[in-house]
Amino acid sequence: MKVTWAVSPLIPLCQRLLPSRLAGLSLTLLKATALEIAILAGHLLLYPSGITPERRPTPIPPRIPADPTGTSTTGTGADVGTDDTPDTPRLLTPAKPPVVLLHGFIDNRSVFVLLRRSLAQHGRQQVESLNYSPLTCDIRTAAELLGRHIEEICERTGHHEVDIVGHSLGGLIARYYAQRLGGDVRVRTLVTLGTPHSGTRVAPLMNAHPIVRQMRPGSDVLEELCRPAPHCRTRFVSFWSDLDQLMDPLETACIEHPDLLAQNVRVSGIGHLALPVHPAVAAGIRQALDAEETGARAAARTGGLTVA
Repeated sequence: MKVTWAVSPLIPLCQRLLPSRLAGLSLTLLKATALEIAILAGHLLLYPSGITPERRPTPIPPRIPADPTGTSTTGTGADVGTDDTPDTPRLLTPAKPPVVLLHGFIDNRSVFVLLRRSLAQHGRQQVESLNYSPLTCDIRTAAELLGRHIEEICERTGHHEVDIVGHSLGGLIARYYAQRLGGDVRVRTLVTLGTPHSGTRVAPLMNAHPIVRQMRPGSDVLEELCRPAPHCRTRFVSFWSDLDQLMDPLETACIEHPDLLAQNVRVSGIGHLALPVHPAVAAGIRQALDAEETGARAAARTGGLTVA
């Protein structure tokens, strides 16, 4: 699976003026930057639509089919018709668990419009986007709130587990819930997109915000995530980009923990905002959510996939 780009007519000129490696890097960076600007413009238009919380779907109980033996439940021998006995309400439980989408810092659920559509078109019947307040000042508090939301989703849908896709800070909140608050009993697979698992040094002027300080290397929250977690059952898949402007260093978006079943997927040629939008990444997310546990273990040992 590769992220491909149209060949620019300027490539021959750039290759004559610049060394080939530098020209290739410059063109890739230019394309990624242009894509980031386009995505940002589109996201600003969609942002107001995601401010309000998502309306929760009302489960529709299926009809219970008639007894194929044709016998009555009362033992009278009368035929049982579908209209003669009242239906018993029961939630329809699809085979695949619900997917919970969790946005990044100062963002909302509108960032997942395209990813949500992609998941729905490929068999995910239950996809829900959660908003947390832009005034959130503590990752631990946000993780506790996420846990309450997931309990409500499990009760409403009849599932015991969910899958989570978290972009940037959203992935860190979900990881804290799964790894430190016992959420591994509810989270089957956690996919993170451009999440600073080891902390990022970008934008030091934003240190005034407490949640930004928690995303810095060496913060108390990140030190907690470095502690042993031998019984964590959640499977982690981290997508990181070699052109992510918000990750410093870039590899901070990888999960490196001896106790976690983690797979790191390198994405080449796109930036931070494109991770939850690009169709090639969406395909990788679908594969990660549908992967068997044995396949995930093998991929983790071999270094995972590469989207180039």
